[in-house]
Amino acid sequence: MAAAMLASLLAGCGSSTQQDGAAASSEASASTTAAADGEEDNIIRVGVVCSMTGGSAIYGEGAQNAIDMAVEEINGGDSGYKIEIVNGGKVADDAKDAKQAMNAYNKVMADSPEAIVGSFFSSVTLPMAEQASKDGMLLLATGATNADVTLKGDTIFRNCFIDPYQGKMAALFAKDKDFTKVAVIYAKDDDYSNGLKDAFIENCEANGIEVAYTGECMTTDTDYSSQAAQAVASGAELLYYPCFLDTVPLLVGAARNAGFTGAIMGGDGWDGSDTTGLAAQFEDCYFTNHYSSEDTAPAVQNFVQKYTEKYGTESLNACAALYYDAMYMLVQAAENAGGTDTASLVKGMTGMSFTGVGGDITLDENGDAIKSIAVNTFVDGAVKWTETLGSDGAVVSKAD
Repeated sequence: MAAAMLASLLAGCGSSTQQDGAAASSEASASTTAAADGEEDNIIRVGVVCSMTGGSAIYGEGAQNAIDMAVEEINGGDSGYKIEIVNGGKVADDAKDAKQAMNAYNKVMADSPEAIVGSFFSSVTLPMAEQASKDGMLLLATGATNADVTLKGDTIFRNCFIDPYQGKMAALFAKDKDFTKVAVIYAKDDDYSNGLKDAFIENCEANGIEVAYTGECMTTDTDYSSQAAQAVASGAELLYYPCFLDTVPLLVGAARNAGFTGAIMGGDGWDGSDTTGLAAQFEDCYFTNHYSSEDTAPAVQNFVQKYTEKYGTESLNACAALYYDAMYMLVQAAENAGGTDTASLVKGMTGMSFTGVGGDITLDENGDAIKSIAVNTFVDGAVKWTETLGSDGAVVSKAD
């Protein structure tokens, strides 16, 4: 009986158990000793996962830079809390692959984190979220917009909007611009694309906008001439293409070559699209995103200035902004609940209201972020902010 009681006590002391196996530095060792004595330490041990290799490595570069900057600020600040990034301070690579994502998850879990941040893509975050729920681990997703992510469990949160919300905002944008007829081309083999497509069509129809053409493609396609021609023939004024950045230049080029002169729009997957040699074709193109570096809000401009001074602008993307905010959200969660162990962080994150680079965020009952959404366009091939929409679709701020 005594042995059973001792085991029960040890099992209930999550922070102490995690830190006893994570003496990576003298500071960590000291905090472990304090936790073993029943005292709560002020260090939040965080595992971070993102795509560091392959075609999406630019996102991982932004994530690594952003967390380095945030940790430096937090640890040098006066919040009373510090952050330690496990895995030697490095982001674990999910390579935008579900199997690799689980390898990355297990790698950071081996270092006994109290929270995990990531990943940026839904396809790799979903299996991690399912496992994190089973492990009782807090997972704060940063760009995974699939609605099912937070439904995996009560320890799963995100600081990005979800696909149905983003698709709805795109439809409200179309309504605000007085478009009456739209076309849609989506990747049928991609959950992200399907989610945005469904929400966009539903909300267009609800707002009296005719969906004149719906075309399918695959994520591996390189020729969109047939779909583009049918979009032109439909008489659509707006073409919605909710796919990722690697195929965006191909679609835009095909649409313009087919004679489509209307607006073309996508989602946050467009962030970082290569417009080289296509500046003219990208005129009158738009995409919804988690933030804009040109937003005049002080939090945005402070982030942009510091990031640019340290790392330049190449990896200054929404992914970087989301990972940066995630570090500060964990600190606020610790402040809310008065502790850095996983259970306290989950408690402090639940129902949180937070203001950061991504604007004002309120986490709903599912752990999803109710927040504003930025609409960007292209001018001479460069991304330019046009406006930011509130959760009701109304314009809350606009570029001059």
